[in-house]
Amino acid sequence: MESSQSAAQEGSSLEVDIEGRAAFYLGRTEEGAPYLYPHKHLLTHSVVIGMTGSGKTGLSVALLEEAALDGVPAIVIDPKGDIGNLLLTFPALDAASFAPFVPEGEEPEAVASRWRAGLAAGHQDGARVARLKEAADFAIYTPGSRMGIPVSIVGSLAAPSADLAEDGELFRERVATVATSLLGLVGVDADPVKSREHILLSTLLAQAWQRGQDLDLSSLVLRIREPGLKQVGVLDLESFYPERDRFTLAVAFNNLLAAPGFEAWLEGAPLDVGAFLRTREGKPRVAIFSIAHLGDAERMFFVSVLLAQVVAWMRAQSGTSSLRALLFMDEIVGYFPPVKTPPSKAPLLLLLKQARAFGLGVVLATQNPVDIDYKGLANCGTWFLGRLQTERDKARVLEGLEGSAQLAPARPFDKVAVERTLAGLPPRTFVVHDVREDGPFLMESRFCLSYLKGPLRRDEVRALMATHPARVEALAPPEAAAPGVPEGAPTGVASASAATTRDKPAVSDEVTEVFLPAQGGASGAVTYAPALVARVCVRFVDPKTKLDYAREATFATALEVDGLGPDWTRARWSPLRAQDLTREPVQDARFCPLPKEATKPKSYAGWQRALVSWLAESQGVARPFAPKWKLYGEPGESEGAFRGRLELRAREEREAALEALNAKYSAKFEALREKLQRAHAAVVRDEAEARVQGVGSAFSVGAQVMSLFGARSPGRRILGGAAQVTRQAGKLSRARDALEQKRQALAELQGKGQALDAEYRAEAARVAAATSAVEVESVLVRPKKTHIEVRLFALGWCPFE
Repeated sequence: MESSQSAAQEGSSLEVDIEGRAAFYLGRTEEGAPYLYPHKHLLTHSVVIGMTGSGKTGLSVALLEEAALDGVPAIVIDPKGDIGNLLLTFPALDAASFAPFVPEGEEPEAVASRWRAGLAAGHQDGARVARLKEAADFAIYTPGSRMGIPVSIVGSLAAPSADLAEDGELFRERVATVATSLLGLVGVDADPVKSREHILLSTLLAQAWQRGQDLDLSSLVLRIREPGLKQVGVLDLESFYPERDRFTLAVAFNNLLAAPGFEAWLEGAPLDVGAFLRTREGKPRVAIFSIAHLGDAERMFFVSVLLAQVVAWMRAQSGTSSLRALLFMDEIVGYFPPVKTPPSKAPLLLLLKQARAFGLGVVLATQNPVDIDYKGLANCGTWFLGRLQTERDKARVLEGLEGSAQLAPARPFDKVAVERTLAGLPPRTFVVHDVREDGPFLMESRFCLSYLKGPLRRDEVRALMATHPARVEALAPPEAAAPGVPEGAPTGVASASAATTRDKPAVSDEVTEVFLPAQGGASGAVTYAPALVARVCVRFVDPKTKLDYAREATFATALEVDGLGPDWTRARWSPLRAQDLTREPVQDARFCPLPKEATKPKSYAGWQRALVSWLAESQGVARPFAPKWKLYGEPGESEGAFRGRLELRAREEREAALEALNAKYSAKFEALREKLQRAHAAVVRDEAEARVQGVGSAFSVGAQVMSLFGARSPGRRILGGAAQVTRQAGKLSRARDALEQKRQALAELQGKGQALDAEYRAEAARVAAATSAVEVESVLVRPKKTHIEVRLFALGWCPFE
């Protein structure tokens, strides 16, 4: 391959080429041209294989950098702690920025200088580093630890969506994955078919989830002891799994819950894949799950649970032919073995088979090419193969490549040629086997924009994530509030009044009375304050935007003794359910005075009308709206999720426009190619005649033709055949004038080619600009009074202690 210096001399046009929004700039080919990997190829997934020192991590980081630059979010599973280097981006490229992370024994200035030179050789600079830093939100999640953003596993036992539950195969796989993962945490290596522990746990999970019930580890412990089952299969429960043995399993899970430090698994960011991929504002996120600090069983548990959540998220997305997001996993050994079936394998295999239809690209990496499932990896359309350690490694990789080649049966796989190329690869050089390309070729990976220092230490992760908004939010203490009491309820309104009594004030039988739940189910020192409680169903209808959305909630507002009447402006939406309201107070409760008006049934009719009027004037559903496509957000859809949909829509339009543009210009370049061929043939013919007469030619056209066109231009591919022949010129002859005329004609055609290529690039840039920025507005729909149904309107007694 050419040196980095010669590649840099290709000209500033390549600097423009590497910023294309339809491809990832990963390095350069043997000819020194930029290697731009079409990101749509990632929909058929990719695998990166290479021994230590091969540059596998660097290539993986470069790919993730390009995804972020192109607005593609990613979930990254990082077993070794290397990928967190994505946060080490220093646009200034100065020694002071590198210094805190430079290993002992190295000079920060030397490292900074090496990075500046490496980036410059690949047509990159600090400005591109700055763009990467701003293009996405980079976050390191550390399940089971507070050093990064902790992750709560509580949601891992939540009932799956109705769509997933109705898919029998997916539902069974979800149940099996979670059951196997949980048993692995307590040291039980369970066979899904033979293990009674697995069968019992799977039965309990399936039973609860089919009823739409969420579980947690505490409730699971109780269900293991008392499953509520009479039989399992055809055997009664005691014969299948005696109580004393179930108690042993329950104790194992209970010990897990009680273990020091386990509370870290129950706090932090919820397992919400959508939130991992985008911020609330819609900015793409690269969520790096660092699990190097965990034990083997804990790693397997978390990876399996996370993958199960990714599958569930994927199934909820619409289909697309564009790249919506990436799932990257470094070092898959142990998680994707050829024979065993750990809980991580089933969801990984499912993603490799189905994710492309939903726009999710999967990239898997390993430095151990022997103990992985190549039959499953045959679903990967692109293989990046770096230096391998042993002949056995090469043999296994070639075996896997043969399986992948079946994705493109029309292109025969040359095993001997690839084997020969793999021998003696230098660092950062990869054999690229892409089923959409003509054949394997060599590629040297580019310098990473991020500083690759190796695995991050705990203190470095803590420092990098200390002020990250997602970590601050995940570790924020919950707001103090009385459980079950709706916002706006008068939990402290009457606390200033000492005129309480043990006797509940008398009201007419025509007045409905309800009691809100006391905090924590407390009894004894509880005082009730009077309020109005309403259970309503508000329907928001807008035929223009095809909105028909109903929402139920409970409102409560204080009844003051001053007789001024209720103030509904203090009431708020609450998730309090009808079954949470009771008809009896707790024992030994006390009651605040009741306004005289609240004892009269006719007062409630007027107060109810006031409530309906207030709801019609103050309540509404605000939805984001993109005028360009007349696209509205769904009720409850976050701004981040909506902007993610817009970005995908823009990407789809951009790709379609670029494909049409390529088709349009391909015809023009083809016509120019034919003219170049004829002009070239005329020059060759005249040169031949001149040589017969003893006169040479000093004419050379090959390199000149190829230098006209950028790396992504259709002209480079189509006109390449016309740039292969060069001729040496000698002395002038009688054919000099004829040759000069031919040269002039060829030069004119070259000028037309250069102009055509510039025109193509300008149009491609306009396409990218037209499909990038999308304006978002907010549209508010208020309910009509006729669409407000009051299902309960009562005198409510709100407790406070």
